[in-house]
Amino acid sequence: MPEPTDPAFPIERIRDVGDDVIAAVSTVVDGKAEAIRTALTVMLAEGHLLVEDVPGVGKTVLAKALGASVGGSVNRIQFTSDMLPSDVTGVNIFDQSSGTFRFSPGPVFANVVIGDEINRTSPKTQSALLEAMAEAQVTVDGVTRKLDSPFMIVATQNPIDMEGTYPLPEAQRDRFMARLTMGYPSADAERQMLTNRGGGDPLAHLRPIVDVDTLRDLIHSVRTVHIAPDVEAYIVAIVRATRSHPDIVLGASPRATLHLAQAARAHAALLGRPFVTPDDVAVLAPVILAHRLVPVARGLGGTGDDTVREIVVRIVSDTAVPFTATPVRS
Repeated sequence: MPEPTDPAFPIERIRDVGDDVIAAVSTVVDGKAEAIRTALTVMLAEGHLLVEDVPGVGKTVLAKALGASVGGSVNRIQFTSDMLPSDVTGVNIFDQSSGTFRFSPGPVFANVVIGDEINRTSPKTQSALLEAMAEAQVTVDGVTRKLDSPFMIVATQNPIDMEGTYPLPEAQRDRFMARLTMGYPSADAERQMLTNRGGGDPLAHLRPIVDVDTLRDLIHSVRTVHIAPDVEAYIVAIVRATRSHPDIVLGASPRATLHLAQAARAHAALLGRPFVTPDDVAVLAPVILAHRLVPVARGLGGTGDDTVREIVVRIVSDTAVPFTATPVRS
């Protein structure tokens, strides 16, 4: 369907809808409002999300609840070592009655695709997601098919149990707009979880806050959020600083620059602002950049994940903050 030439929703409306979605998902994922906000930010910025954490903290539930709250189709892929790319993208099946091949879509054809334990499948199957993540399309037997819009992949992996896994290569990690960790809930949230689940699964009672058509309009409106030239320069300065840092072997890519700007627009819109401030960029930089960087510590045998996040935080604090940004375009 053609996109409107003007924002379909005022920015204040995006803030209100965002607050409603976060409140709805919070009834299912207790005590994780910031993680929910990050996931919604990525969705409105047309990105993909990588959730890394130990089992049982609500990674899959977060993705399911987000999809249910926006009325979109949700498919779940449980990745295993014996999966084939066709198990993700789909396959052509010979129809004997018509004597022709018929395409059977794979689970990637959905608005929200949950890829559980993505690092448990082979690199060949992992790579089946690359075209989908970059171009929102799938090519099978030479035929390219567009995926549903909006389209978001939420992939999960357990960073502790790495035996028998296939770590995502840097090229694929770079296609995820953001990475977050859920963490354990607070004591109060864990007690509330016991109360909420006393009457059954709250996910079964979650109703959509917006439909898919409205979500498309919200996404279009987020694209109109203004980024002043000096804030753009601030984004570029932060990303370029990762490429020359002595503790980083591989810095952030130009795709990371685009992702940081897109996410900053969505973050500003969810706060009810039609323009991006340096604070939007500073808050999101660790979430958007850290998973893309290869630290020296990883080359020495460690994961370096905590170190990379700290490096990004230091880079942000050391980068000059613009104070002359024009907030609203005429």
